[in-house]
Amino acid sequence: MGSDPERAKVALSFIGSRFRIERALADAPRRKKEKMREKRSRHIVDAFFSWCDAEAPSVLDDTPIAAGIRYARNQRVGLAKFIEDGRLPIHNNMSELALRREAVGRKNWLFVGSDDGGAVNATFTSLLSSAQLCKIEPWAYLRDLFCLLSNWPAHQMLDLAPLNWAQTSARKDVRALLAANKFRDLTIDAG
Repeated sequence: MGSDPERAKVALSFIGSRFRIERALADAPRRKKEKMREKRSRHIVDAFFSWCDAEAPSVLDDTPIAAGIRYARNQRVGLAKFIEDGRLPIHNNMSELALRREAVGRKNWLFVGSDDGGAVNATFTSLLSSAQLCKIEPWAYLRDLFCLLSNWPAHQMLDLAPLNWAQTSARKDVRALLAANKFRDLTIDAG
């Protein structure tokens, strides 16, 4: 934003004030975050977007500040969503970190063999990233998933998703299916 340091300072002051509020709410439960965000952050977010709307016509095209303002205005709904949902962080650092794996692996995966191989790779990478976000150990999850998948009802597939795995794997019927699987026992003993 070196092309327009004064505007950049204003934009960064809006953003910085929201991050200061978030640091104070770091360990707060979801509902309290939502209440405090509504009370303390909503007016800052609204003022930021009003500032972006007012400045947009006067910034020079094809400058970093113009690109930043354009991005903020185009992503207004998504950028403000954190106020309504206390589960959402104010930043997208986790997403950026998860995507870094893809950027680094892109060259390695350039020749996965076929379009189908690329689709399978994308599916597994997404599944493993989701498991990691849900704090599930990937090898154990995949092992149990493969043990269950062949006999699992199609209309209940989402029960096997990482988001639902803790609840599903705690069910008695699922534990019994896993305990009865001789291949699962072999992989546990090998590990």
